[in-house]
Amino acid sequence: MKKRNVSRRELLGASTLVGATAIGALAAPPVLAQAPTVIKMQSSWPASDIWMDFARQYVERVERMSGGRLKFELMPAGTVVGAFQVLDGVNDGVIDAAHTVPVYWYGKHKAASLFGTGPVFGGSATTMLGWFHQGGGKDLYRELTQDIMGLNLYGFYGFPMPAQPFGWFKNPVATVNDVNGLKYRTVGLAADLMQNIGMSVAQLPGGEIVPAMERGVIDAFEFNNPSSDLRFGSQDVAKNYILSSYHQASESFEFLFNKDVFDDLPDDLQAILEYGVEAASTANTASAMDNYSSDLQKLQTEHGVTVHRTPKEILDAQLKAWDEIIPTLEADAFMKKVLDSQRQWVERVVYYELMNSADLALAYEHYFPGKLNLGK
Repeated sequence: MKKRNVSRRELLGASTLVGATAIGALAAPPVLAQAPTVIKMQSSWPASDIWMDFARQYVERVERMSGGRLKFELMPAGTVVGAFQVLDGVNDGVIDAAHTVPVYWYGKHKAASLFGTGPVFGGSATTMLGWFHQGGGKDLYRELTQDIMGLNLYGFYGFPMPAQPFGWFKNPVATVNDVNGLKYRTVGLAADLMQNIGMSVAQLPGGEIVPAMERGVIDAFEFNNPSSDLRFGSQDVAKNYILSSYHQASESFEFLFNKDVFDDLPDDLQAILEYGVEAASTANTASAMDNYSSDLQKLQTEHGVTVHRTPKEILDAQLKAWDEIIPTLEADAFMKKVLDSQRQWVERVVYYELMNSADLALAYEHYFPGKLNLGK
């Protein structure tokens, strides 16, 4: 084998590289492992509810995106504070964060409901989440929570929920007279709405609903979706499940963070906490589509539940009730500003959505004839 002559340039380059490596090794300080920042987050949901699964999807994504620099202690409702008290808990620093919905602090300011259970004027939850991010809702939310209420927190929104069912009834209902006088569970402005059509309303956390039904404290109720309702045992206390309603057609999850805790984090971790909500929103939506639909089938086939659609007479009565409620809300200047902003957004965006969307019911009936009964 012919011996290769190494050039002077190659020798100098090699020696320089070795020297630089050695010097770098001597000069580099030891890398110390840094303990992760632990975020104590409580939800407003029982440990067994599917919404705790949705909260876990957020936690898992944030922890992974942060490379382990953020860790969560995720707790169900009641661990530190009550389901309806998480806003106070975050504001006071008793917990660092919360996974909840704004309607749960409706008692502090009615405008909370406009960010989750307002009249929405024909917009879906996706429409209204778009309003929050692109239509001015985020700035109005900051004005409410920080300027008007003086709260020491930030809130982010994700997961546009399917419209909530009218709920669970012991007997089918066809007219407004059928629901008149019933003791009914709901929350937020939906309480005002249902009272307007003649119902007597109790506002209860999710975990208290079925026991209240068993004791006769309430006659009918709604929570949110087929999966939560199945896990609560709703099918054990009523067999008529009525879908479609205007009482809560636009809700999204609210992710609350104590302002001091959030502001102490470096910019990249703040961004991960905020935009992790958007990542979880997609994951939550996919999971909801899967679980809500399969659990609705289980309620029908395994538990003898009859699924109905809310009769048009009751839907019309709900809209007329909103017509009476809205002027009372608009007596508050801030609430009028929010409602005006929502109307402006919905008028433009929903016009596009409705004009552009295909008739899904027509296509479904074409491919799966006889399954769909939308009523009149």
